Amino acid sequence: MKTIILRTDDIHRGNLILVNQEHSYQEQHAVLCTVGTWEGADILYERTAAAALNKLIQEIGGAGQIVPVSAWRSLAEQQKIWEDSLAEHGLEFTQSYVAVPGHSEHQTGLAIDLALNQPQIDFICPCFPYEGICQRFRQKAAEYGFIERYQEDKQAVTGIGHEPWHFRYVGIPHAAMMTQRGMALEEYIEFIKAYRYGENPYIVEGKYKEQYAVSYIKANAAGQAAEIAVNDRRQYSISGNNCDGFIVSIK
Repeated sequence: MKTIILRTDDIHRGNLILVNQEHSYQEQHAVLCTVGTWEGADILYERTAAAALNKLIQEIGGAGQIVPVSAWRSLAEQQKIWEDSLAEHGLEFTQSYVAVPGHSEHQTGLAIDLALNQPQIDFICPCFPYEGICQRFRQKAAEYGFIERYQEDKQAVTGIGHEPWHFRYVGIPHAAMMTQRGMALEEYIEFIKAYRYGENPYIVEGKYKEQYAVSYIKANAAGQAAEIAVNDRRQYSISGNNCDGFIVSIK
């Protein structure tokens, strides 16, 4: 067995952190790499998510047909996008399609906006239709750890309008669980709280019939560090939820 110390700040780190209107982004530690360019500037994306994205696009034969538009953004860049959208489109549109600076998933490095490659691509609302190569991407996304983050019927939950182009990397097996159960990330984080680490994990089957035990660890009232024991002979991942605890997956 291996003992893992979870520090207070770790709540704000990991593939499953929730960043929305209620929960701001707290950390600036993403390891980034280049996945493309937009108007001459590099598009940066979290390294693990970028590797998964490349594998997915390769599997479906989407190279050159699906292109990145925007991924990681600094706070300053998000502020500029917010202000530019306000000036061009007004408050209602901006609140629907642009996250408030400090509350954008793009600041995590785990979110990416994708587009069908065509002569004209809109930066705020790129075209990513529910057909052809884009739909094949969508159908395979969960196998590689991605979810379509802002779905049409989840606006009341996410606080963001329908964005068919916006994908979030949450990892395996979480993407499959959310997709199969029709859950937004907000709903998944609440759902998994019923399954406590060391007591009653949620068992889910992966693509190749492998099993994952997924569970939750609540931070104590003072938000202090937690200590857990894991079997170091098994693969595991631990992510903060950016709210009140941690989600553990053991394969």
